[in-house]
Amino acid sequence: MLTGKYKQNHIPKDSRLANEEINWSVKGYLTEENFAKVKKLGAIANELGVGLPALAIAWILREPNVASALVGASRPEQVESNVAGVELELTEDVLTTINGILGE
Repeated sequence: MLTGKYKQNHIPKDSRLANEEINWSVKGYLTEENFAKVKKLGAIANELGVGLPALAIAWILREPNVASALVGASRPEQVESNVAGVELELTEDVLTTINGILGE
């Protein structure tokens, strides 16, 4: 969802999520509520000049108990976006906003 590949009410036919044999563990996350959260997080990412994947990586890496983030990339620009997340420092105001969106 954070990459923008899955849009509300649209799952690409050639995606893993369209495969009923393997999508059982993640399909339930594609809810209206989660798409609304992603939209709000996207606005924050835009304000910071990064993509949603970079924002997600920055958010998880700021946790002291997290040693690394598991990321994937199939194209060079995705690697660059991931690196932007490693370099991004989130302010307390931004973290408060993100945590409010996520319901934490």
